[in-house]
Amino acid sequence: MVDVKALRDRIDKSGVTMVFVAEQTGILRETLYNRFNEEGEFKASEITALTKVLKLSQQERNAIFFAE
Repeated sequence: MVDVKALRDRIDKSGVTMVFVAEQTGILRETLYNRFNEEGEFKASEITALTKVLKLSQQERNAIFFAE
């Protein structure tokens, strides 16, 4: 289960907008918002792209995207 709050916090702390994140990851803005509203699940390619754009460590990535 994705820790949406932690992901939002990370985006906020990085100083970028959701639109910027969507553009840089290649995820449609609408799709990204749907994922945040728990409509559908993040694909592996989306997790990889978000990890790169947000410069997440492996530990941060696991805590956000593979939370129990």
